[in-house]
Amino acid sequence: MTEIRVEHVTCLGCGCACDDIAVTVRDGRIVDTSPACSVGRDWFDDGEVPWQVLRDGVPAPIEEAIAEAARLLAESQGRLLIYVGADLSSQAQRRAVSLADLLRANVDSATSDTAAAGVLAAQRTGRATATLGEIRNRADVLLFWGVDPIRRYPRFYSRYAPDPTGVQVPNGRRDRFVIAVHVGTDQGPAGADAALTLEPSEEIAALSLMRASLHGRTPADLGGVFRPAIDLASRLASARYAVLIHDAEATIQERNPLRVEGLLALTQALNGPTRAALCSLRAGRNRVGADAVLTWQSGYPIAVEYSRGYPRYVPQRRGLERLAAGGFKAVLVVGSLDTDAGVVSALEGVNTVVIGPRASQSPFRAHVAIDTGVAGIHEGGTGYRMDEVPLRLRPPLPSQRSAVETLDAIIAAIHGRAGRP
Repeated sequence: MTEIRVEHVTCLGCGCACDDIAVTVRDGRIVDTSPACSVGRDWFDDGEVPWQVLRDGVPAPIEEAIAEAARLLAESQGRLLIYVGADLSSQAQRRAVSLADLLRANVDSATSDTAAAGVLAAQRTGRATATLGEIRNRADVLLFWGVDPIRRYPRFYSRYAPDPTGVQVPNGRRDRFVIAVHVGTDQGPAGADAALTLEPSEEIAALSLMRASLHGRTPADLGGVFRPAIDLASRLASARYAVLIHDAEATIQERNPLRVEGLLALTQALNGPTRAALCSLRAGRNRVGADAVLTWQSGYPIAVEYSRGYPRYVPQRRGLERLAAGGFKAVLVVGSLDTDAGVVSALEGVNTVVIGPRASQSPFRAHVAIDTGVAGIHEGGTGYRMDEVPLRLRPPLPSQRSAVETLDAIIAAIHGRAGRP
């Protein structure tokens, strides 16, 4: 029996990307992760993944699969969608964008639908934000708007706020004032110092009135929940450093698309009487990295089109929507796919190449499927935290085949078909 312990492993189970995990590996399987939370333990699991190469559902040599994938993608030039999923390093994401540029493809990511509202709102109005380290060290008033991090981001409380001590909050929780805003079924945290309960229909009006009050324009005849909302705005304005926290990922409740715009505007209004930042909680598995890589490769975070030989931004024409309408001849899926019914149905009936963790177990029939390791578990490189801070990935398990190597081989094969070096 062989057992090793790998320290300082970065967990990509959620957007917190905790980089203090010790992973114990015994006989090639993960048997312990500490101090990982429940989300992290589920993400690591035992580290076992399939390592198959399939062509039309039948095992094939890797060289044959690479050549067939290159043929299909090259013949679909100009009518190709590259869909960037999860569990990839940023190096692999960069290769996917390079392929989109080479083949004049459309490139979109798994974050396109969930994060699009926040991305577009920030582009319209600007965004005041902060790193998680800045929040930990400076924030003394925290407003949780319709989110309790303990449910989906369990270590946010203990690593960033409100529990840990910081440079300007040496007593941790005792130096912080916590506000919980409950919006329908989107509940804030329990045990807050102040709380406000809103119906979904009241949410945008409350945000607008809170912002207006900071500019000295408060209606005199307010009643119901709006007067307490304005009182909370005053409490935020009196903070030394206020942070508004919301969940950028979808929940079971249908969310008003103007929520994030209202929070952005309120945060900007607070950056007059005090210093304030908006913290958008994001899911893990390096989804944030896909937005970052697309931005520094093309200038745009989602829905990028290379059909004219240069990147264009078309956020109103998302990749999967165009695929469902018959807009593409083939699809390259890079990374893990969520088992979303809409994604699966859009990919059925079209020639698809899948490269990434558990590609051979895709819920649809792929023409070529090549399994690779999971970034952070089997593959190193870079992953991004929810605040867009890059972190080194230190995999505790070896990889039989990496996504970077596989994509590089496909790029080389495509160049070879075109007679280019």
